[in-house]
Amino acid sequence: MVKELQGLDVYMGKILKDWNAPAVGVGVVIDDELVFAKGYGYRDYGNKLPFTPRTLFQIASNTKLFTAVAAGLLVEEGKLTWDKPVRDAVPAIRFFNDHLNSHVTLRDMLAHRTGITRHDMIWYKSDFTRKELFERVRLLEPREPMRQTYLYNNLMYAAVGYLIQFLSGNTWEEFVRERILDPLGMAHTTYAVPEMVQVEDHAVPFTEKRDSTEIYQRPHYEDQAGIAPAGAIISTIEDVSHWLIALMNNGKYRGQQVLPPSVLKATLEPAMALPNTEGETRGFWELLNCAYGMGRMSGSYRGRFLTFHGGAIGGCYSQVSYLPLERAGVIVFVIGNHCSVLSNIVGYNVYELLLGLNETPWSERWLAIVKKGKEAGIQARAKAGGDRVPGTRPSHALGEYAAEYEHPAYGLLKVTTLDEGLHFDFHKIRLPLSHYHYDRFDTPDDEQDGKWSVTFLTNPQGEVDRAIISLDEAEATFTRRPQTVPAELLSRIAGVYESPDGFPFEIVLREDGTLCRVVSGMPDEKLVPYKALRFRLPRYSDVVYEFVLEGEQVTGLKVIVPSGEVMCPRSRVPRRERAKS
Repeated sequence: MVKELQGLDVYMGKILKDWNAPAVGVGVVIDDELVFAKGYGYRDYGNKLPFTPRTLFQIASNTKLFTAVAAGLLVEEGKLTWDKPVRDAVPAIRFFNDHLNSHVTLRDMLAHRTGITRHDMIWYKSDFTRKELFERVRLLEPREPMRQTYLYNNLMYAAVGYLIQFLSGNTWEEFVRERILDPLGMAHTTYAVPEMVQVEDHAVPFTEKRDSTEIYQRPHYEDQAGIAPAGAIISTIEDVSHWLIALMNNGKYRGQQVLPPSVLKATLEPAMALPNTEGETRGFWELLNCAYGMGRMSGSYRGRFLTFHGGAIGGCYSQVSYLPLERAGVIVFVIGNHCSVLSNIVGYNVYELLLGLNETPWSERWLAIVKKGKEAGIQARAKAGGDRVPGTRPSHALGEYAAEYEHPAYGLLKVTTLDEGLHFDFHKIRLPLSHYHYDRFDTPDDEQDGKWSVTFLTNPQGEVDRAIISLDEAEATFTRRPQTVPAELLSRIAGVYESPDGFPFEIVLREDGTLCRVVSGMPDEKLVPYKALRFRLPRYSDVVYEFVLEGEQVTGLKVIVPSGEVMCPRSRVPRRERAKS
């Protein structure tokens, strides 16, 4: 053991006890060698299996620097650039507006400075592929102007992973394995939980219950395929030490130049300044003047230059950091939501031991904060339901709320009937729904998935057609999926119709299967299906086009508006023949 770390075992014993922590793993790299690696506590708390330097662990967002470096390898090859619009290299990428399309660079995407915020509920627990997430980038409206505010965004890293595949011909996983993991000898590193659990020595997530100190097991987070470039790498302290050695030695590992120094330098360059929030709000000034580069941060820790990044997913937390000038780095893995801050606290303490500095009371500071937060949460949940209006009833029978509701970015919300009630199903979050008041229905407050509230809205025809839920960024409105109209019936709908005063117009079936109203001299207008043979115009929710089916024939079109209803019979004369007459 490095002599400066001789007191670490005693410190870690107290940390585990004070925080009721299932496990903490620590690795220390000096120059180009892993000089200390040890697990404290249990990688599987339930079976009391020890945490070791070879315990496989989900490093989550510490994956991001691997993605940034992988993209940098393509920059070195001339296939990408850091600071020119990314659409110059990949025209297929689309953002929310023309300004973003013309200006967003690879550095913007990797430095979280596009002005587009997280929208994590698009990918969380979803089955969206990487390509589908890539295509959803165009739906994300910016919240702030570009390059003015740090807004963390996992989806941008997923998109960069897709760019890597697009330009290299290999998946992100293949590219990172071939160009980074294998050259660094990271043979035990993988990407998928099902592969991880086949290895005996793997971490199992445990955490405290939110209203007590009882430790319980929670499932691994497995839905990583689409978002993998943002956080899917699973590794060990020993394997990550190879990566850290390369970072600390300008890309060299065991005497070989594995990573280009220019790429590592680019990822470290400050791209987005961060506020000194902890100093200004809590008086913690040890870490200050931080900036985000690409896949990692940098700042001053007690006067020393520090670069670092954290990771968090499903009860597993990691921190990988180093002091470039002192050539010392620390890896910390933590199991437990309630003690996640230990990934920072333990790392700071190790640096202070190595540098001979007096120890900052990080544990005492944050333990008091976390305990206050936990108590506040208990008190808040005890007051839930205080705004409920008693004596109200739903406006419709429960079965009329059951449907699939869709949002263009977030996907499907499924509401079904179950045991004479309703059931909520969104991205594999499945919970019962009970009536709260009026047309609002709530789920129970689940220990892992939290509480969800759904407010249903009706259209001018009195039908339940929308559902509003609050997601990670704002309220999102999900629109009821229309009943599918068979393609054969759509073809029968197409034809020429006449208004009551004899004005002809045409309903045309497009190649994409949509119907359009075509009127001479006017722009075509798409018909939006919503129920059986009923359609709407996009501009008006209170205008309904209802096609009349008599036997096998579509004989007319009813146009229903608030002021009344008119019948537009189908013309028996084709439009081309009418034009000749």
